[in-house]
This record gives sequence, C-alpha cells and structure tokens, in this order.
Amino acid sequence: QVQLVESGGGLVQAGGSLRLSCAASGRTFSTYTMGWFRQAPGKDRDFVAAISRSGGSTDYRDSVKGRFTISRDNAPNTVYLQMNSLKPEDTAVYYCAAMRTTTPLKYSFAYDYWGQGTQVTVSS
Repeated sequence: QVQLVESGGGLVQAGGSLRLSCAASGRTFSTYTMGWFRQAPGKDRDFVAAISRSGGSTDYRDSVKGRFTISRDNAPNTVYLQMNSLKPEDTAVYYCAAMRTTTPLKYSFAYDYWGQGTQVTVSS
C-alpha cells in the first residue's frame, strides 16, 4: 500500500514556474514507476510525465516536452515535477500516481495508487 500526497500547486502567471512534489509513504517507493497526470474541468485525465523506478528513464506528453521535468529521490520517497514556461492551457488539477509494473506509462488505468491532486492555475 502506498499513500501519495501532492503539494506545490498554486496560481502563476503565464511564463512562470512551479515545482510540484509528491511524497510517498511506505518502504517500497523505489519499486514503483511514478507518473504525473492532469485533469482540466470537463476533460479526461491526461498523462503528463513518468519516471522509471531508478529514475534513469523518463517520458513526457508532447505538449510539455522541453518545459517540464520529472525527477525522483528514493530517499526520501518523493517525486517532483518542475514546470517552466507555463501556459494557460496547463491549468488543471495535477495528480501523482504510482504503478507496480513498468508499462504502459501513459494510461491512467495502469496506475495502482493516486494522490488527492493539487490545483495549478496559469493566468494569461
């Protein structure tokens, strides 16, 4: 069982930056593939980024490549999403998720545990 708690969301102007954090409970954090998803009002929950168990491999949705960076620190059980050059279309609730397997990365159904979400609002 893994419990995930996101933090770091907020209101920022277009072009600004935010860093999201996701703290995980439990001693098996390093065995989980971690991902970030986002959901805007009236939209589906979309894949944003994922990182492998060791942190050596990452993947991103096309619209955030070059602007967002996912990273993890297996001690102390935290995954991060650094978001730069934010755009109004990045506005959404951002969710952290953990997956016991390694694939598929981009589908929410593959993830076993979810955080409660943190709101990111980018003003134009």
